[in-house]
Amino acid sequence: MEQQHTLQHTVSISGIGLHTGVHTRIQLWGAPPDSGVVFKRVDLPDSPEVAAIADNVHNTTRCTMLKKGAAEVYTIEHLLAAFRGMGVDNVLVEIDNIEVPIIDGSALPFIRLIQEAGVVAQEAERTYIELDEAVHFYDAEKGAEIIAIPATHFEVSSTITFNKTLMGTQYAEWRSTEDFSEAVAPARTFCFLNEIEGLLEKGLIKGANLENAVVYADRTLSQAELEQLSKHFNQEQLTLHPSGAFNNTELRYTNEAARHKLLDIIGDLTLLGKPLRAKVVALRPGHSSNVQFVKQLQKGLAQKRRKSPKIDIYAPPLADIREIEATLPHRFPFLLVDKIVKLTEEEVIGVKMVTMNEPFFAGHFPGNPIMPGVLQIEAMAQAGGILLLRTVPDPQNYLTFFLKIDQAKFRKTVVPGDVLVLHLKLTSPIRRGLCEMRAEAWVGDTLVTEGILTAKIERKPN
Repeated sequence: MEQQHTLQHTVSISGIGLHTGVHTRIQLWGAPPDSGVVFKRVDLPDSPEVAAIADNVHNTTRCTMLKKGAAEVYTIEHLLAAFRGMGVDNVLVEIDNIEVPIIDGSALPFIRLIQEAGVVAQEAERTYIELDEAVHFYDAEKGAEIIAIPATHFEVSSTITFNKTLMGTQYAEWRSTEDFSEAVAPARTFCFLNEIEGLLEKGLIKGANLENAVVYADRTLSQAELEQLSKHFNQEQLTLHPSGAFNNTELRYTNEAARHKLLDIIGDLTLLGKPLRAKVVALRPGHSSNVQFVKQLQKGLAQKRRKSPKIDIYAPPLADIREIEATLPHRFPFLLVDKIVKLTEEEVIGVKMVTMNEPFFAGHFPGNPIMPGVLQIEAMAQAGGILLLRTVPDPQNYLTFFLKIDQAKFRKTVVPGDVLVLHLKLTSPIRRGLCEMRAEAWVGDTLVTEGILTAKIERKPN
């Protein structure tokens, strides 16, 4: 069992907020298993809390901002990235103002703070969000594109293209097996010179300076312009790095801007509530696209978080094998439904006991018996036939023909000893003898096979 982790000791750090310019102190506390990351505004009446989840994101203008009731917290992404990079699952962040301190514009100060606190395992299993298919997000307005591909671990790459004379295109990547504190955490936040005036007009970057942000030039500047900017930034002598960055210190990486985008993505993905196992590829990412992508992921996961039908397989059936034979034309060895335990106008639940005596096991993977996926589909189809034939008064005089199978997926092998629970539900009313059904086959609480089946009934020829 891979365990959840929290902080061993309480630690604190203070500084100014990048956008608000307010002075803030945060204090990090260990938290119980499954509590996630929660911010507590200790400066407000009743100390309201807001959890770091996507549903609580209120604004994504140049930072990620949470809001729930009276609790608002700006610029959470660097701190969240540090938690993810250090494997911290549960933590309470007490904060005495509206914005997390920017410190030096990176996640490195938070990494050091977590190291000071110590990370300790908890008696609870860490669960991951895993994908069974690729998820694609595209924002046509911003040109942002993010793709998550199923993987057994987490990795992320970022490509940024600003079409600026001095920066151009940058690329960076990080795998969860690598040292986050070395590869990503030190990368600082950045902006371009021509953005500064607009950001100030929006009431942002009130706490920004050349000590906590990297400012890039949009073009080559003359010496006179450099001297004028030196006065603006209150610098005795402003220098222009060959990369186009205004700073009196060297860049921490040649691709620092792209690495900082990695940091932001990692922080924003923490809003999923659980760590993600996937390969994430991002082109021109930003906080808005990151959060929209997280919400798209959550929506897809919620749709797939289906539960197995709860039945008592030992209860008297609605239809036993003799009654099924009276309805369906199939016989051994092709009758694949043993009993019907639920039948309504919209759904049917059938049961198939899989035994080693099935005739197909003799030739399908001898020595390693696995029920063929096509026969699992057929078993669901036969249960669906019971649902369809209930619409006629004399089902023995009709035949069921399946016309189409869509979105078929085989998620887990079925072997002797398994009990297949076949659950089919109409996706629309039956019209003119035609129906479409969502079909699922379960073994216990595990969805093993699914698909969308379309069928029709016709009267037997004389």
